[in-house]
Amino acid sequence: MLTVQDLVHDNTEDIQFAWVAGQTAADRLIPDNGMAAADLIGHLNLIHPSRIQVFGTQEMDYYTRFDSKRRIHHLDELLAGGVPAILIADGLPPTEDLIEGCERNHIPLLSTPVPAAELIDLLRIYLSRRLAPTTTVHGVFMDVLGVGVLITGESGLGKSELALELISRGHGLVADDAVDLSRTAPHVVEGHCPELLRNMLEVRGLGLLNIRTIFGETSVRRKMKLKLIVHLVRATAQDKFERLPLQDMTQDMLGCPIRKVMLQVAAGRNLAVLVEAAVRNTILKLRGIDTLAEFMARQAEAIARGQP
Repeated sequence: MLTVQDLVHDNTEDIQFAWVAGQTAADRLIPDNGMAAADLIGHLNLIHPSRIQVFGTQEMDYYTRFDSKRRIHHLDELLAGGVPAILIADGLPPTEDLIEGCERNHIPLLSTPVPAAELIDLLRIYLSRRLAPTTTVHGVFMDVLGVGVLITGESGLGKSELALELISRGHGLVADDAVDLSRTAPHVVEGHCPELLRNMLEVRGLGLLNIRTIFGETSVRRKMKLKLIVHLVRATAQDKFERLPLQDMTQDMLGCPIRKVMLQVAAGRNLAVLVEAAVRNTILKLRGIDTLAEFMARQAEAIARGQP
């Protein structure tokens, strides 16, 4: 849950808010009904009274154009719609009836010197991240060749050992064991590490390793966009493994389809090299180069020519 006080506190550096009225309602909740950030804040709009209302120069000119009776009517419409807060931008002085109405009805009223358009942009970015759908998954999240890779699989398959091998090859660790994922945009899933586990990697027999201390600052990452899931399976799990998948596999993560590959764990297999190859192949596919489709086209052409 997000309150108006949280919004003010989290944006202290970028937005210099000053309380004008309604500070007793600082714990008023900002609605989180899965709406886009654009629906949570905007310029003064009586059609959408339930979002945070921003008064800029044009909105204040419009509001002060009416007599006090009409102003009170507009304010009552906002109050009836459940407005979370009213923000006065551009350093404008709020009207007395606006101050009295917010104080009387316990509606947070704040002012800031930030221009209205910039204020809305900043808070939409903040709200989209703060209220983004989130989940926590078990696995190891890595930066491999600039691509966010989530390594998953059963316990004891060697996910952390694989991550350690990748780190020794120059790649970066984002999170081990618990990975916090959030959908920061309609088609973007971002992963980061919980504060408690940051920079840590647990390896059986060695215990906890501080990767940042051992390998240096460049061996860890704060966050990455999830682009690929590498799922490890046992070599005996033939029913779960497809040797030559004809279609790209995907896995749903917070409503976004993420590319997925499956690798068998067996003695003598260099999984780090295989993960790097999978990442390079994913990069090619993102650029529109599909090796399997190219091979199938060659095969069809050879069959058409009657070649064996």
